[in-house]
Amino acid sequence: MALKLGAYTACLHDRTLTEALDVLRSNGLTSVEVNTGGFIPAPHCPVDLLLSSATAREEYLATFADRGMELTGLNCNGNPLNPLPGVGPKHAEDLRRTIRLAGLLGVRHVVTMSGTPGSDPGARYPSWVVNPWDGVYMDVLDYQWGVAVEFWTEMDALARENDVRVAIEMHPHNVVFSPVTLKRLIDETGATNLGAEMDPSHLMWQGMDIVAAIKWLGPLVFHAAAKDAMLCPGADIRGVLDTSFTRVPADDPGKVPTGYGFWCNAWPKDPAWKFVAVGIGHDVAYWTEFLRALAEVDPEMAVNIEHEDAAYSQTEGLALAARNLNQAAAEL
Repeated sequence: MALKLGAYTACLHDRTLTEALDVLRSNGLTSVEVNTGGFIPAPHCPVDLLLSSATAREEYLATFADRGMELTGLNCNGNPLNPLPGVGPKHAEDLRRTIRLAGLLGVRHVVTMSGTPGSDPGARYPSWVVNPWDGVYMDVLDYQWGVAVEFWTEMDALARENDVRVAIEMHPHNVVFSPVTLKRLIDETGATNLGAEMDPSHLMWQGMDIVAAIKWLGPLVFHAAAKDAMLCPGADIRGVLDTSFTRVPADDPGKVPTGYGFWCNAWPKDPAWKFVAVGIGHDVAYWTEFLRALAEVDPEMAVNIEHEDAAYSQTEGLALAARNLNQAAAEL
């Protein structure tokens, strides 16, 4: 038994599925995760077709098997709790469809985010509470957790019905952004089919001990991402909760949508932290211990590279990450 090393194909969105798979295979990767909705489109997964046709599902899975690869996860990252009518309802429905599709395909894991509601029932926009030292923010959190528990109780039941496990990425700007908040969601929903996608990058810049986090969550870690991050000199004056991003113009051809009328902002030129290719922020020895901790939870867990290092091209960054991840695995 061995960990399944692979990649999330979002970084190869401008290639066909077969072209993307060939890139992964050329880098010694066999596990594949594709997007099915949420924040970004699904160029490598025809969700409607696959939901409606058993023949299409067989042919789709054969595309992976014929190359000696395995589809280990469907990714539907978004904000299903967003009060904006053009975001929350769509992301929630994308997630429901993804869970059903995973069940039909026999894919065990769906990766997503917990989401963030507004501050109160009349709020128009999502609101993330960072440090609730003022009592008013406890009221906000009480409301938000009520919304989250109701929604995720429904999702847990749907996942159980479809024999799927939902792996939640602990991502800042969500009610679940740490092992402690992940465990709270499990406890308050009584979930059987909700757990964690261990993406270490977001925990790194928050200052957490990744191996300790994996050990603390134990069997609640379902699935993993190989994604690195590093603190930068900008942290000296910005701190990791910096808000000095800038708007990307609406006519920018490279903008990344997050919902109807909204898209990602631009990072400051001297950020406090940034995502980097696996092995750049933390050396190979560090990643070996990361993999070792995951293998102690599940020796056959899927660990998929998520390439978001702007210093490298799509294929260069993925190749660098794959070399370092494969080397780390070889050291186990």
